[in-house]
Amino acid sequence: MKIFLVLLSIVLPIIMFFLQRFRVRFRYIFNLGVIVSAIIFGNIASLSIYEIIKDNTVFMTNIHSIFLNPFFLLTGGYLGIYILYRLIKLTIDDE
Repeated sequence: MKIFLVLLSIVLPIIMFFLQRFRVRFRYIFNLGVIVSAIIFGNIASLSIYEIIKDNTVFMTNIHSIFLNPFFLLTGGYLGIYILYRLIKLTIDDE
């Protein structure tokens, strides 16, 4: 599973790069996806921190429950892949 996740984090940004090269529409789709992901990711993180502060609970143990939220994991994963895709695009377009 670990190898699969590492390979996926390498292959998906490359696929995204080539897709946006052939169809401009994919750029808009990827950009819209990252905007939605950033909003969801940020809201989940801030609401979790707010709940911990409001309940006055032990910060280090309760904050880890955020990793049980599948939306947090999916949006965070997409943000990571999108950043790698943009770095590839920036590097190749810079030449």
